[in-house]
Amino acid sequence: MDIPYFPINDFGPMMKGLVIGGVGILHVFLAQFAIGGGLLMCHLQWLGQTGRLPTARRYIDGFFQYLVLISFVLGALTGVGMWFTTIQISPRTIGVMVEEFHWLWATEYTFFFLEIAAGYCFYRYGRWLDDRSRLTLLGTYSLASWASLFWINGILSWQLTPGAFMETGRVWDGFFNPSFFPSLIFRTITCMTIAALASCLVVNFVRDFTREERTEIIHRSAWFLAPMAVMPLLGIWYFLSIPADSRSWVLGGSVAMTLFFSLGAACSMLIGAYALFGLLRKRLYINGATALLLLSLAFLATAGGEFVREGSRKPYTIREYLYSNSFTEDEVAWLREHGSVTYDPFPLQNETELVNDQLRLGAKVFRNQCSICHTVAGANGLSHLTTTWTPTQLRMNIAQLQRTKPFMPPFAGTPTELEALVQWIRWSNESRPAEWPVTDDPEVLLRIREWMDEVGTTPGIYLVHGSEASPQ
Repeated sequence: MDIPYFPINDFGPMMKGLVIGGVGILHVFLAQFAIGGGLLMCHLQWLGQTGRLPTARRYIDGFFQYLVLISFVLGALTGVGMWFTTIQISPRTIGVMVEEFHWLWATEYTFFFLEIAAGYCFYRYGRWLDDRSRLTLLGTYSLASWASLFWINGILSWQLTPGAFMETGRVWDGFFNPSFFPSLIFRTITCMTIAALASCLVVNFVRDFTREERTEIIHRSAWFLAPMAVMPLLGIWYFLSIPADSRSWVLGGSVAMTLFFSLGAACSMLIGAYALFGLLRKRLYINGATALLLLSLAFLATAGGEFVREGSRKPYTIREYLYSNSFTEDEVAWLREHGSVTYDPFPLQNETELVNDQLRLGAKVFRNQCSICHTVAGANGLSHLTTTWTPTQLRMNIAQLQRTKPFMPPFAGTPTELEALVQWIRWSNESRPAEWPVTDDPEVLLRIREWMDEVGTTPGIYLVHGSEASPQ
């Protein structure tokens, strides 16, 4: 079996998933701000040229400079950062996505380039154009940025709900997957929400505006918060579209995901309540501090939502195909006979610090099977999780990993590799002494094999949820 191996970088005490999650959350927030900002400027420009908001043109020219600064510079930098970190951490996942959707991804980039060109033209020449030309340019920018969201949404939602793609292999079956539309509409409203709150913040810092002019712009911008009223229904629609096991992680099955889901929901409800009763019904004035607080809540809601979206795919990065450690379902049985690192050509970092060949083998197994979600002693560190476990507990829990924790993939190696991993964990937990005995008891290896065979290679989600976890 031809299994690809890639060099895997280590980020020390930072869990790799947290690194890519941190960069991704910042990038998503900025990108959604850019999309919503374009839609809001179109709305304000239209109000201005129809005589309903005389200050619109003056405000747009000031507001857009902030939009360009944030979305073009930071958005572009974090976008490059996303590609760099994902290729460093999970190259096989990115490779599969590019292979399956390269033309759709190219289409998304075409709209991204159009977005950049339209945005730059407006930034450079907008203030000298007539109203009709300005609206055309802003409409082009908005359409291109939303189209970019449209295409990337199909690719990202496919990772959790591939739908009929796994049976037919057709691109459009994967693109228009079960969670495509609820996710797209939800993200569009999120874009509008972030833009409205950013507008309420920025208008407090634009010079030469009277209190009445600022109040009018705030109330015009606040109407972009009105669609938040349907967010609860969209959330229910999205939850019904994802697999039952993914819902269970969010609704109590995983403490971390439940907490992040609660954080996102609570922040969204606070923003929605203030928007409905304060801005739309009472028509209150919102100062810079309050707007900044609400925008911060929007960032936390985005962080919670993105964490849940990424986490609910476990134990996969691409459901029904690729596990989080970049082995496929079909490869696990083969790797249990031939070894998961037998053909790994890449050397270990600081290899001479490992005092025998068994520990070197265990370190390689950790790098290939565990390090995407665990560190040694940092975030989600194995030392913290296993320090009180006996050697027998370690062996059995790893041998039946998907039964121990159903959101983890099955162990994909030989009993010898598993014993090497156990000894490497114990050696790490004992402060890495200069001498460590090699263990090769045939009876221990036989017992490990029996535990592995007892649970088989069935994913843990099927052990818990049975047919409810089947592909949609």
